[in-house]
Formats: sequence, C-alpha cells, structure tokens
Amino acid sequence: METKTYGSLVEVFRGSLWEAELIKGLLESAGVSAMLKDETLSAVTSPYLPTGDVLVMVNKEEEVYAKKVVSERKV
Repeated sequence: METKTYGSLVEVFRGSLWEAELIKGLLESAGVSAMLKDETLSAVTSPYLPTGDVLVMVNKEEEVYAKKVVSERKV
C-alpha cells in the first residue's frame, strides 16, 4: 500500500466504514491514537454518510507500530 500523508498523519488502512471502525478500535486498544478520514463524502445523499473508502490515520511517529498491529490482526 502506498502511504499517504496528511500533515503529521499517515494512512495505515483503508476500507469500508465498519472495517475502518474495527481497525481504529484495534489500534486504540494497542495504545495507538487513530482517526478516521473519509475520502469522499456525498453531499447529495448526506454529508455524514461515507460513499468511498474510509482511511485510518495515525501520527507519523506511530506508523511502523500501527502497520504492524494492523498486519498481525486476526480475521
């Protein structure tokens, strides 16, 4: 996965809203602060419903550990 950066944040996962919420929870339980970023919001349907991939973002300093946590998750 190509790492996208947004200021001091980096992408460690992308997927549907429910997948991203699960990964965010997994990271937070491992002590990593995480946030969600929606790539595309549809203003026509609702500004609160994501219509594209949701990105899980972490601080650059936690990127390596966060990617390890995500890659080692159990399905």
